[in-house]
Amino acid sequence: MDKIFVYWDNSNIFIGAQGLADEREGSPDASYRLRVNFENMYRLAHADRAVAKALATGSVPPQLRRLWSNLRSKGVKVELYDRERSLRGEQEVPDRFLQLEMMEDALDNNGDPGIVVLLTGDGKGYYEGPGKGFHCALERMHKRGWRIEVLSWEYSCNLRMRKWAEENGVFVALDDFYESVTFVEESEPGHPPVARRASLPLDLSHRKKA
Repeated sequence: MDKIFVYWDNSNIFIGAQGLADEREGSPDASYRLRVNFENMYRLAHADRAVAKALATGSVPPQLRRLWSNLRSKGVKVELYDRERSLRGEQEVPDRFLQLEMMEDALDNNGDPGIVVLLTGDGKGYYEGPGKGFHCALERMHKRGWRIEVLSWEYSCNLRMRKWAEENGVFVALDDFYESVTFVEESEPGHPPVARRASLPLDLSHRKKA
């Protein structure tokens, strides 16, 4: 049975969703009210396949504590970073952590590769030196027999990484599942009244797999 390894760069995925919200929801403040449906996003990632390992990184705003706890209850390892305290920037440290985990898993499973499922749009670092960035990590794992799946928003995904994923594995556009992997809270008091938009049921029938 194929082993699924999920690596989830939540900050990148959330910011990408915010960039689509105002247009998709038809409300100028939707980006502030948009939330990621963690359960559906995680299911979209593993696509009802057995998961050998799942790791998510993100930040620590108090309103997300319940959601992170829900992910942990499903067996996802969660690493959180405080962007207010990070001297290297909110995203650089968790990115490097995910990349290190990917390389360690490649070594630990040498000769017995699985399927990498990476949720991000960040392909920076490719030309900065050996081993820099998610794209390089994917290429190195692919050379060792790993199959590749990249889940990202079309507009915000690094074009070089997306093209490589399409040619060497699978690219899954989160745009096709937007209504299922996000929801929008109702407007706050003092703002024009807008009702809450719940997530639609997740349909995996057209979810491509490596």
